[in-house]
Amino acid sequence: MNIQSREEGGYAIVEFDGDVDLSCSPEVRKFLLRCLAEKQNLLVDLSKVSYIDSSGVACLVEGYQTAKNKKLKFGLIGVSEAAMSVLHLARLDKVFPIHASVAACLQKDG
Repeated sequence: MNIQSREEGGYAIVEFDGDVDLSCSPEVRKFLLRCLAEKQNLLVDLSKVSYIDSSGVACLVEGYQTAKNKKLKFGLIGVSEAAMSVLHLARLDKVFPIHASVAACLQKDG
């Protein structure tokens, strides 16, 4: 799994590529929480995620809760079919703000 990040429109955009599972979830968690500690609104791009397990989902939930507690924005963008099926199964597709793209999120903010 690879992690890329950039800033756009007042958000840190974090992109995961590959499997988000137990082997990399500590790194994912640390990365997300570091962005939020720096008081950055956060969008997580899951468009290149081929698999996500419960540990990866737990990182997203913790990130969402941390953002909410810090009054920061948190959302998911471009969620892959594989990731969406897991989120749907856990009913988290109704919890997380999910956007088709960064542009769609920024347009909604504007």
